[in-house]
Amino acid sequence: MDRAIDALLERWRSFVDDALARHLQSTGDRDGVRPPARLLDAMAHSLLAPGKRVRPLVVLAAAHAVLKDEELALERAQPAALALELVHTYSLIHDDLPALDDDELRRGRPTVHVAFDEATAILAGDALLTDAFALLAAAGASAVRELALAAGSAGMVGGQLDDLAAEGSSPGVEQLARIHAKKTGRLFEAATVLGGLCAGANGDTLAQLRTLGRHLGLAFQIADDLLDVTAGAAADKGTGRDARHDKATWVKVLGAEGARARAHLEADAALALARAQDAGALAALCRRAVARTH
Repeated sequence: MDRAIDALLERWRSFVDDALARHLQSTGDRDGVRPPARLLDAMAHSLLAPGKRVRPLVVLAAAHAVLKDEELALERAQPAALALELVHTYSLIHDDLPALDDDELRRGRPTVHVAFDEATAILAGDALLTDAFALLAAAGASAVRELALAAGSAGMVGGQLDDLAAEGSSPGVEQLARIHAKKTGRLFEAATVLGGLCAGANGDTLAQLRTLGRHLGLAFQIADDLLDVTAGAAADKGTGRDARHDKATWVKVLGAEGARARAHLEADAALALARAQDAGALAALCRRAVARTH
């Protein structure tokens, strides 16, 4: 991968990390009332944990693809990039709860309900989700609608319920694609569209960005399914977390080689769209989606 693009993405990741920390430091209402310290601590515990920041990077890369100006792209797309990471983090906190996946570790540290308690974890997730839309308001009504639809009942949340309902079953490829298009893909789709909206894109450009995000999200999910298998083997547990929960995954449906081939197919489709727009950073993120080792 081009070292210049690597350096660019790392600079953007640091930009997102710093902006997230500043956001939490300044969070409050219009009269300056600050949230309870324990709530902020729980939000920070998950939000500021070391992460790849893939989704906000996609927002910034999409904006940069349209504007071709790094400084302007970061300035205009920052609210959307941060809002998307807040929504993603809320979903992780709630996913980890005992009522759902009952996980004890996330991003290399205890999950929020373990480090604090269940009630605080639920409220921290609620706060991140709600605060995300206060941030996103700066990007306008179209951006708010895009993220709300992507994250809501017909998007990520609906996909998560479908995912739970599919546990213990072996759905067909088309059904699995529909589940993951909502559960994971819709936030990636929103990421590319939000970046485009913040950069002033419309019409065909937004449609192409949406399609790119859809392919990228599915590639990312399939790669996650494959990584779960290798992580389980590396940890000497015999199976990964997905297998222990009997999740409906691409590895379960297609086998490891079939899943790997489908991941590359989706990533290649996204990559072709990125190259058509001369979007180097987006193209790099498409390649990274299937080249991850963790």
